[in-house]
Amino acid sequence: QVQLVESGGGLVQAGESLRLSCKVSGTILYSIETIGWFRQAPGKEREFVVTIGWSGNGPDYSDSVKGRFIITRDSAGNTVNLQMNSLKPEDTAVYYCAAEGVSPPFGGGYDFWGQGTQVTVSS
Repeated sequence: QVQLVESGGGLVQAGESLRLSCKVSGTILYSIETIGWFRQAPGKEREFVVTIGWSGNGPDYSDSVKGRFIITRDSAGNTVNLQMNSLKPEDTAVYYCAAEGVSPPFGGGYDFWGQGTQVTVSS
């Protein structure tokens, strides 16, 4: 299985920065294809933020964060970091990281999720 634990959330003012981390552990890390960050604001559906290949390839950013957020993977520590700069009030949400794979026990989607970390940006 795969376990994901997010950390680094908090309360900041607009324009400031935060760095989220997603620590990945488990017995089937070799089956992970992609790590994604998603967010869910109150009253809204969960939305895609950014993904990165488990080998570190091809970050793919949503238009809403492109140019402000940077995702990196620390392969030594099995950690995926999300540097969030120039934060806006509309970035306020619970941020989740998730693992995607194509081999069992993955079903071809994001089948393992962390518990989430709250990010609040005040205006």
